[in-house]
Amino acid sequence: MSYNYFGKKILILGMGITGISCLNFFLRRGIKPKIIDESKCPVNFTKIPKKIEYSLGNLKNKWILESDLIIISPGISSFKPILIKARLLGIEILSDIELFAREVTIPIISITGTNGKSTVATMIAKIAKNAGYKVSLGGNIGFPVLKMLDKKVDLYIIELSSFQLENTFTLKSKIAVILNITEDHINRYPQGFQQYKNTKISIYKQAEICIINSNDKLKNLVHNKKKTWISFGTSQSDYYVSYQNNDAILFYKHKKILNANEILLSGDHNYNNVLVSIAISDAMKFPRNHVINTLKNFSNLPHRCQIIKHEKGISWINDSKSTNVNSTTVALQSIKTSGIIRLLLGGDSKFANFNTLKIYFKNLKIKIYCFGKDGIKLSKICKKKSIYVETLEQAIILVSKQVKSGDTVLLSPGCSSLDQFSNFEERGNFFIKLIKEIT
Repeated sequence: MSYNYFGKKILILGMGITGISCLNFFLRRGIKPKIIDESKCPVNFTKIPKKIEYSLGNLKNKWILESDLIIISPGISSFKPILIKARLLGIEILSDIELFAREVTIPIISITGTNGKSTVATMIAKIAKNAGYKVSLGGNIGFPVLKMLDKKVDLYIIELSSFQLENTFTLKSKIAVILNITEDHINRYPQGFQQYKNTKISIYKQAEICIINSNDKLKNLVHNKKKTWISFGTSQSDYYVSYQNNDAILFYKHKKILNANEILLSGDHNYNNVLVSIAISDAMKFPRNHVINTLKNFSNLPHRCQIIKHEKGISWINDSKSTNVNSTTVALQSIKTSGIIRLLLGGDSKFANFNTLKIYFKNLKIKIYCFGKDGIKLSKICKKKSIYVETLEQAIILVSKQVKSGDTVLLSPGCSSLDQFSNFEERGNFFIKLIKEIT
């Protein structure tokens, strides 16, 4: 069913790639919305056609309260007082995902989770292509979903953040997946972790097949018999990992699928990502041989525990995609070294509780280099092993002077990059560039 937006006063909040894709969506339909950005000089300002009314520098309250329909970019909080007021006045506030969901008739695989979304979404896209599907991959991975509507495909795969799900109401996924739910973005949610969790869970609302992580204790959802529920993660799940003679083996209902030493990825988090990809593929009835062959040749995406250099006995690892505590925990668990782990930790912690790292800091041979907005606060978690510097650059230069053969240098900041960089990719690329110059 295609919705009619004619005659409505439409306002787009944000001029990032999402906002521009929303603007183009309406312009193609002969509708001229207004657009606002909180920045005084947004990067994409030159992409705004001359005929469009715009406002820069703040969210113009008058425009918001005069609107019939507001399309909100994920970077803007849904809980701003002016937007709460707009909702109370009956003004509709939607995400670009909701606009997309209203237009789509072909199957959608929707993937969310605190960590691992991009990896699994990319795995599934590769598996589907190898199985002969025409696929389009988009969403939070960096390609706006509304641009996907122009492509002739058999299957959409979308990566979704909680921010995108906040204002998404009619998404009907063939398969919906939550990879994991751990503490993140607590600064965004007035009611804390439970509100973040409920936002993630909303992905299942109108899904046909729901894949759940048994570790997330979402059993109360499974009583809904109208849906198919598939589980992974624990030994009681449909899909699970079992260790036999130190080998990790992937199973489906006690039938062996794959030995983990046959794939390029390592670490429990990656084995879970592979498990989920198999679960999705089985639900889609992709031929198992295409699935296994694709997974055997799949390597880490950039900025995700990516080994940049191994020289003179020193490993340099770029895990800049680590933007929450859990992802840093996973990175630390995956490192096997006889030397010192030199951890680069810092940025905007988003009010998350980093005390869960204390046990690792205590038990590991580790030196922590804290930087950025919350660097001082982070350096107090384990004062004996920590040092604070202002910037990532200062931290890298200091590490380069102290690192010895056998050590592992790990950029796994556990924080948002937005205090000093425009995104995690820029932070990771800066790390790579500096490492290559220094070494």
